[in-house]
Amino acid sequence: MALQVGNPAPKIQAKNQVGNVVNLSDFAGKKVILYFYPKDDTPGCTAQACSLRDNYEGLLAKGFVVLGVSVDDEKSHQKFIKKHQLPFDLLADTEQKIVNDYGVWAEKSMYGRTYMGIIRTTFVIDEKGIIEEIIQKVDTKNHATQILGQ
Repeated sequence: MALQVGNPAPKIQAKNQVGNVVNLSDFAGKKVILYFYPKDDTPGCTAQACSLRDNYEGLLAKGFVVLGVSVDDEKSHQKFIKKHQLPFDLLADTEQKIVNDYGVWAEKSMYGRTYMGIIRTTFVIDEKGIIEEIIQKVDTKNHATQILGQ
């Protein structure tokens, strides 16, 4: 069954870019932007991360915490963060548990070849851990604006 607005957000426990364990429950009482992206340092993923970076202060002012998730490892996340000065954590879901729990790991197709990968999706989670919004048609260049509804 696919997650829907109003569902409790599945629990998360994963390492961030520096190996610290992050739990979704660590952010109880805060709104969380949990965004899933296919791969570090690819054009669309970079545009999305930079949109969130460039609007980070505005997101913080609205009470948001930003967490990115991909199946890349910690070292890849470190390089991506350093290269683009990203001010938020990226979680390494190398065992694909979180992407499966959130239903964003699916068959994709490119140039006639099918493969499994992350469907770019953002979940906005409220202070009580309930999914408030699911953005499936992500505008990578204007993602923060999409979230803030401007």
